[in-house]
Parts: sequence; structure tokens; C-alpha cells
Amino acid sequence: MEQDHPLVRDAFPDLIAELTTLLEDEGEHELAICVRDVRLVAMCDCGDDFCQGIHTAVRQWGKPYGEGHRCVPLSPSKGMLILDVVYGRIMYIEILDRAPMHSQKP
Repeated sequence: MEQDHPLVRDAFPDLIAELTTLLEDEGEHELAICVRDVRLVAMCDCGDDFCQGIHTAVRQWGKPYGEGHRCVPLSPSKGMLILDVVYGRIMYIEILDRAPMHSQKP
């Protein structure tokens, strides 16, 4: 059950604050509200040293998101942040070419 997963904001509060600001700047007001409640379902395990993606919903591996999917690229000062959104729900936070994140959860 997804509610059993921790909130991303508890593990990476600086990331969520940055995403909220960037989404507001892009006019993505609903996503700016929703991003505060995304869950850390799994970290990306692609093995690329430049990737720190966060799965925020359970997904069938290897299956495309399908209808209702859109990418929301943001413009951070460092690296790349791209959200995969399906029908208004943030499914994945792609985090590329950024300094390693360290969980701030005790």
C-alpha cells in the first residue's frame, strides 16, 4: 500500500521546497500543491551515476504510462528535474546531473 511509504518531503525537504517553487514559476499550481504529499515508493535503480530519480507511485515495470501521461520539465539552477505526471498525479521525479542527495530523515 502506497501510504506505507514515507513522504518525500520528510526525506528530502529541500528537494520538495525547490520543486514547489519551480512548479509555481511554471504556472503548475495544482502540481505545486500535490508535490508536498508524494510518497517515496522507490529510488531509481537504473545504475546511472548521474540519476537519482524517485518513484512516487507503484508502477508496472516496463509498461508505458499510457493515456493521460505528460512530462513536466523544470528549470533548476543545477542539473535537470523532470516530472512524469499521469492525470494530475506525480508518478516519478527524474533528478539528473545534480549533487548526490542525502536523506534528512533521522
